[in-house]
Amino acid sequence: MNPLLNFGIPLGFGFMNASWVGSPVLDDANARAEFIQVLVGAMEAGVRLFDTSDIYAPSWDSMGHNEVLLREAVAAWQGTPEEKAQLILATKGGISRGPGEIWGRNANYEYLSTRVEASLQNLGVVEIPLWQHHRLDYHLTLAEQLANLAKLQKNAPIRHFGVSNYSADQLLQALDVLGGPGDGGLVSVQNQLNPIYRQQLDVIEVCESHGLAFLPWSPMKGVRPSDAGTPAYELFAGVAKKLGVSTFAVAQAWLRSLSPNIIPLPGITKVQSVADAIGAVKLILGQDELSELLKLPESLPLDAELISDQPKAVID
Repeated sequence: MNPLLNFGIPLGFGFMNASWVGSPVLDDANARAEFIQVLVGAMEAGVRLFDTSDIYAPSWDSMGHNEVLLREAVAAWQGTPEEKAQLILATKGGISRGPGEIWGRNANYEYLSTRVEASLQNLGVVEIPLWQHHRLDYHLTLAEQLANLAKLQKNAPIRHFGVSNYSADQLLQALDVLGGPGDGGLVSVQNQLNPIYRQQLDVIEVCESHGLAFLPWSPMKGVRPSDAGTPAYELFAGVAKKLGVSTFAVAQAWLRSLSPNIIPLPGITKVQSVADAIGAVKLILGQDELSELLKLPESLPLDAELISDQPKAVID
């Protein structure tokens, strides 16, 4: 059984914006303390999945900043040991950052195992509940990368594995090598999916066939206030006005309507965004609303950055 598909609240939160340049959390102790309480409030409300990454940080030499915020929130939460044991602290590795803010991809075993050790310390755990391969390394074949992940699976203190930004074919090959939920293998895939990016819906089909959770990143893209006036935003805003809810709530309900295996991962920085997302869990769109949202314009093409991340060869 996949533990991600058995939460009391089928919802997770990401919070990378708290660690990017410009975030008040970086320079203001009060802002940092207030944000920690936002995460604590989500835990108190019953949310158990929190998604981060080693690269979510203001600079290359402060990698792990976002993971440390999560560690501080878990420490501040007055949950029981049993409740804390239910938390799925999900992090990712495989994107590199170096001096001069040189970004890259690295799926070498030595690099990945080093990053796992760093994430263990940053999160303050002895076992990472969910570790995800963040991006494919264009310097290695998919076969080489999967072999490294299999070695990591065998040796690293990781409870559950996931992958991110894999196509349906790549995901199937990963399942062949690493196994699925019933084999102690992959339990999730995290790909971009939102009202304006809907290119790889076949990945959802693989998730349903193999019992994986699909964790959409940037799930609210297209319905943010900055998107006002665009066709996608106006569609969602119209439904939101009719139902008396936010566009974010409609987007979350729309995602869940696509598959029971989808667990939305909206980003949070404020108490209100937590409350809105949790309140939207019970929102079910009717056939009229779903039919209206079928009028979405054609999906934008896959991000150029993701295309360049693809391996130079795949398993035959």
